[in-house]
Amino acid sequence: MDWSITMNRSRVEHAKMHAKHKGHEAMHAEMVLILIVTLVVAQLVLVQWKQRHPKSYNLVTLFQMWVVPLYFTTKLHWWRFLTTWFIFSVITAFVSYRATRKPLACTTPRLVYKWFLLLYKISYATGIVGYSVVMFTLFGINLIFRIKPEDAMDFGVSLLFYGLYYGVLGRDFAEMCADFMASTVGYYSASGMPTKHLSDNICAVCGQPILVDVSEEGIIENTYRLSCNHVFHEFCIRGWCIVGKKQMCPYCKEKVDLKRMFSNPWERPHVMYGQLLDWLRYLVAWQPVIIGFVQGINYALGLE
Repeated sequence: MDWSITMNRSRVEHAKMHAKHKGHEAMHAEMVLILIVTLVVAQLVLVQWKQRHPKSYNLVTLFQMWVVPLYFTTKLHWWRFLTTWFIFSVITAFVSYRATRKPLACTTPRLVYKWFLLLYKISYATGIVGYSVVMFTLFGINLIFRIKPEDAMDFGVSLLFYGLYYGVLGRDFAEMCADFMASTVGYYSASGMPTKHLSDNICAVCGQPILVDVSEEGIIENTYRLSCNHVFHEFCIRGWCIVGKKQMCPYCKEKVDLKRMFSNPWERPHVMYGQLLDWLRYLVAWQPVIIGFVQGINYALGLE
């Protein structure tokens, strides 16, 4: 008797659930269609914006990269991230301030490139360590050290997030500073001829003399010669090409052959890592905005 009553109640509750969710299949299909269309349209708009107005696109993207993660981490009370974000913001603000001063101090370009190159290497190493921890956890190696899987996974994902985020943000700030400093020095202009003639012993990135010959081994840094025969300080050309994302000669604008420039196989992953950061920029900066826009459309149309 009790069993039959329980079965009847189950049938009634099941029927109520079906009645409540009746027509939701069509609603879900509409929501998926809205999501797909919005993603396609947003991608087309962003591509056209980047091609037609690259400066405004890069500036807005940089602002998005800086603010969007800050909002979510503040909401989730991630105090460790907020601490690192504050330290990064203070140092980068100081370096960016130095890079935008006129006249440009002779020590500023190399200071800027050294900071962003250091930041780039730290983010690269942090991302690699985080990825390795995640993979070791998936293969159960954490159990050898008696570390709980959830703790090891949280640690690895956190390091991976830190590395990728600061890698992307640092490259965007470096590109902005590279444009401003190079145009201020006078050996580079985005379009047209340089405003000053480049001597054989002058670096076109920082405008300072080159003291170490290309064939010599420098104590602090070496001298690099590009395929166009223009020579540069090691920190300057590395910062310009890899960190500042300018894969061209700062003087004659000939395309830089990165494979020839970085012949050491251990340095080539830095180039691939830079390409990965370019892809992640869209994911971090614009994906939350697009998803929020889709949710707004669904709310306006009464789709829940």
